Amino acid sequence: MSVLDQVIAAVTPPESNEARLEARANAQAVAVPGGWFAMILDHHLLLEDAFAATKAARDAASRTAALKHLGVILTGHAIAEEAVVYPGLGEAGEKGHATLGYNEQVMVKMQMAMLEKLDPISQDFDDKLEHIRGAVAHHMYQEEGTWFIELSEKAPAADQAMITQRYQEEWSRYVGADA
Repeated sequence: MSVLDQVIAAVTPPESNEARLEARANAQAVAVPGGWFAMILDHHLLLEDAFAATKAARDAASRTAALKHLGVILTGHAIAEEAVVYPGLGEAGEKGHATLGYNEQVMVKMQMAMLEKLDPISQDFDDKLEHIRGAVAHHMYQEEGTWFIELSEKAPAADQAMITQRYQEEWSRYVGADA
């Protein structure tokens, strides 16, 4: 963790597991089954599982394979949000959230690229993986806690349908059957 990351973490400690669980429960209560928000919540679960599988892998080959799977899910999810959901946030008057979401996802992609260069069974790898997991967990908390609830409340029905269709298209284009 960089010095800047340590300072930020000290000033703004991560939300508690209880807060994350409450945000997810609220999001699940709002998400329409089969809609874009429900798909995103499902993908958040896939991401959590993929982080856990990468951490749990005990040899270099297994860990590298798990990291590759995590990368596919993470990138496919980010691309789908960036192409469809964040523009929807911007149109709904939440340009600040949309911009922050884009920026956070760019940073995660950069960190993932650095992670790929590390020895997969080293402490440095473990530390970087945990740093990325924590950043993604916080990002998901923001989305589930307020951002996407606001979008689901503000966007008209026609926009909701379009976001659902386009999110699924983008996810499938990148991830396909790999998830």
